[in-house]
Amino acid sequence: MIQDKDRKREVIVKRVAKELKDGDLVNLGIGMPTLVANYIPEGVDILLQSENGFVGLGPTPKPGEEDKDIVNAGAQPASHVTGAAYFDSGMSFAIIRGGHLDVTVLGALQVDQQGNLANWMIPGKMVPGMGGAMDLVVGAKKVIVAMEHTAKGEPKILKQCTLPLTAAGQVDMIVTEMGVLNVTPKGLVLTEIAPETELGEVIAMTEAEIIVADDLKVMEV
Repeated sequence: MIQDKDRKREVIVKRVAKELKDGDLVNLGIGMPTLVANYIPEGVDILLQSENGFVGLGPTPKPGEEDKDIVNAGAQPASHVTGAAYFDSGMSFAIIRGGHLDVTVLGALQVDQQGNLANWMIPGKMVPGMGGAMDLVVGAKKVIVAMEHTAKGEPKILKQCTLPLTAAGQVDMIVTEMGVLNVTPKGLVLTEIAPETELGEVIAMTEAEIIVADDLKVMEV
């Protein structure tokens, strides 16, 4: 099982990046998902959409090369690619709600075996609301959750979410530092397992019931 936190994040975002296909329009959520922009496979031509109002998000700029007027949805320094377009929030959400996104990648506090997602209400903390996540997961053709497998040693992949839902039945794939799970009508199917990880560890760290794929593979990271 991978222990180093930075290594965990690297494994997750590298694997998510491999899921993106030529021509995809993709939204990357706040936090770890924004790092996916740094690992787009060579030769894959995609467009990244940022919820705060532009298409053509590029990788994180190098220190000293930041432009204070170019930030991602998490207000972190960002870059843009040739041909990027900037627009207002109304146009941004017209793209999201209009079903034009091929993929959205976002984090989660909890996901369950029905593909339900809870990613906005942190118990005991003041939060402004779920933001655009509700629109993103309903509007995109494919929803990928990129998150660590556990929080403080407790499973985040559950039989049933206990926190308020962001959306019901919208998650298609879960990528963690332990493996890749697909949400299917039969339940959660473990299709890939991370390097340095044993199957028994994945099962022990997951509250939800897992179906192990017959052709279980090792994640390429």
